[in-house]
Amino acid sequence: MLNLTTDERRALRARAHALNPVVAISQNGLSESVLNEIGASLVSHELIKIRVYNDDREVREQFLATICEKLDAAPVQHIGKLLVIWRPSADAQAAKTHRTRAEPRRTKRSFQGGSRS
Repeated sequence: MLNLTTDERRALRARAHALNPVVAISQNGLSESVLNEIGASLVSHELIKIRVYNDDREVREQFLATICEKLDAAPVQHIGKLLVIWRPSADAQAAKTHRTRAEPRRTKRSFQGGSRS
């Protein structure tokens, strides 16, 4: 499961506000086919909303934890019967690791105490 900082979570909640749910978990619960559909949606969108048709809050929290654990995603928000989850795309992760490896080390330059000519 991915961990998010509070600032990252806040930004993702703001992005998710206008989204519509793309997957629904019905009374049959969290099956393998539903997990596959959530995984496919995360590949396409990175940030998704899931509607859960269950009145028990503990069950919805358990669904959120299971989804994030099995799909290596981060829980963003659980509000009412909506779950918001995020998983960065493989392209974004590859670009991030490439960027951190390719950046040269920069040294600090001090302009204090230098002699003027």
